[in-house]
Amino acid sequence: MKAITVIPGRPDQVRVSDLDEPTPGPDDLLVEGRLLGICGTDTDIVEGHDYGWPPPGRERLVIGHESLGTVIQAPPGTPFAPGDLVAGMVRRPDPVPCEPCGHGEPDFCRNGLYTERGIKELDGYGSQRWVVDTQYAIKLDPGLGDCGVLLEPASVLAKAWEQSERIFSRATWRPKVALVTGAGPIGLLAALMGVQRGLEVHVLDLHDRGPRRRLVTDLGAAFHVGELGDLDVVPDVVMECTGHGPLVFGLAERVAPDAVICLLGIMPAAHPAEARLDEINKQMVLKNTVVFGSVNASRRNFEQAADALSKADRGWLTRMITRRIPMRDFADGLHKHPDDVKVVVDLQV
Repeated sequence: MKAITVIPGRPDQVRVSDLDEPTPGPDDLLVEGRLLGICGTDTDIVEGHDYGWPPPGRERLVIGHESLGTVIQAPPGTPFAPGDLVAGMVRRPDPVPCEPCGHGEPDFCRNGLYTERGIKELDGYGSQRWVVDTQYAIKLDPGLGDCGVLLEPASVLAKAWEQSERIFSRATWRPKVALVTGAGPIGLLAALMGVQRGLEVHVLDLHDRGPRRRLVTDLGAAFHVGELGDLDVVPDVVMECTGHGPLVFGLAERVAPDAVICLLGIMPAAHPAEARLDEINKQMVLKNTVVFGSVNASRRNFEQAADALSKADRGWLTRMITRRIPMRDFADGLHKHPDDVKVVVDLQV
C-alpha cells in the first residue's frame, strides 16, 4: 500500500512510502482512500513551523487530515456499509480525559493531550487505504462525490458559525451583515454558510486572481479587493480567515456595535505592527464587541458541515477544487499556483 509520509520540519523528506495494509479492529471501517485535501497546516508540518508530531517512537508521519474515501468493509450492526462515501474526523480525545474530551468535545480539550490524525501523534489519511473507528466516521451524501473532500474544512466553519450564533443569543437582535476576510477555501466556505443563513455577505481579499471573485459573486455575496481601510462595510459578524494580526486589530475598530469577530487563521511568522491598543480596548468595551478564536470541530459540527455541503450547489463546490494531483506530487501541491483554490491529491494515482 502507498502512503504519503513526512518527517516534520524536513521538506526534503516528503515521499510516497510502501506500508503494510491496515488491519481494521472490531469497531473500525476499512476505507479505500479517494482524495486528500491539502491545507496550510500540511505546509506548516512539512516546513517545520513548530507543528507536526509523528506517532511516539517513529520518525515519519503519514500526513493528511482532509479525507474522503469509500467504505470497503464495515462492522455489522452499524450505519455503514460497503460503498458508502465517508470522511474521517481529525481529533481524538485525550486519555485522561479532561471534562470537554469526556463529553465528546475534544475540540475544546483543556490539557493539550489530544491527538490528531495526520497532525499530532496519529497517522493521517494520506494512504490508499485507511481505517477509522465508526464513532469518528461521517457518512456523506453520495451525490457530493469528490466534493466530499471539503468536509473537514467545512466542519471548522460550521463550528465557527455555531459558536458565533451562541454568542449572539446574549441579546435579542440578530446579525444582518457578515464580513469574511480572505477568499481561500476557508473564506469561501465561510461565505457559503453565511449566505445559507440569509446574511448579506462581503468577502475581502488582497488579490483578485483565479476563480475567487466569480465563486464569491455566484453565491450572491460581494467581493472586495484591497485593505480593510478601503472597505465601506460595517459588519455585525466577521469570519477572519487570514491570521494577519494587524487586520485583527483593525477589525476591532471597524465593526458594528455588539459585533462578534471569529478568528480562524494563524500566520506562521510574526509581523510586527503598530496598534492603538488603548483605543481598541475602548472601542471593544463601549461596543460590546466579542473576539474569540476557534479551532477544530466536534462530531456535531462535522454533521452540520455535511448538511451544509449537501445543500450547496454541486457545480459551485466542484469549482473550488482547482487542481488534482497524484501522490508523488504532494510536495508541489503544498505551494499554491496563482489560480489555485483547493488542491487535492488523488490517492489512487
